[in-house]
Amino acid sequence: MNIPVLYQDESIIVVEKPIDLPVHKNDFMPNDAPYLTKLVGDKTGKWMYNVHRLDSKTSGVIVLAFSSEAASVLTKQFEQKEVQKTYYAIVQGNPGAGTFDSKVLVKKKSKFKKAAVTHYKTIRTVQTKLVSKDKTDIELSLVEINPETGRWHQLRQHFAKNQFDIVGDTHHGDFTLNKIILADTELRRLFLHAGKLEFKHPETGEQVAFESAIPEEFDKLLKFYS
Repeated sequence: MNIPVLYQDESIIVVEKPIDLPVHKNDFMPNDAPYLTKLVGDKTGKWMYNVHRLDSKTSGVIVLAFSSEAASVLTKQFEQKEVQKTYYAIVQGNPGAGTFDSKVLVKKKSKFKKAAVTHYKTIRTVQTKLVSKDKTDIELSLVEINPETGRWHQLRQHFAKNQFDIVGDTHHGDFTLNKIILADTELRRLFLHAGKLEFKHPETGEQVAFESAIPEEFDKLLKFYS
């Protein structure tokens, strides 16, 4: 599996994670199943330290550390909300611009919720003839998202709660619409991508930023219904 490297030095490596690839191993995976830290570790010949998370179904830019010291510095930045994160998603409807700040569940099958903050703005909207449940002529929008917090499925939960389901979200989203879009386009993925990551380098303290281009499937989907 190809893992594009955006940046690498003695302390960190920044890569583009493909969809459907877990960041680290979990108890539900077969022993031989691939995961990001293993693949990058095999590629570099170094032990990898995970710093933050991306859902397995989410693609995009992620930073890993080569030492526990560097990982600790970076993890603290994420915890103290010093890292600027930008995501892109295609959602049902047109949310405009604003902030979602309702609490979200902390994990699957849990009733416990924590505070979460998600800023967003709509970049592009297309009008379609799609029909799902009681909705007709459904709009699809490309949205830029800047979360302040990093809860479990935070973006997926926030947009679903507000009736702007992320396309391809099989956990929280509009299952009927997902099936229709998949049948129409044959594009099978969660339309959520980590596009930008900005933080202070753990060794130099320099502010660094890395970008991962919006996947071509996003444009294909919008063009299909334009």
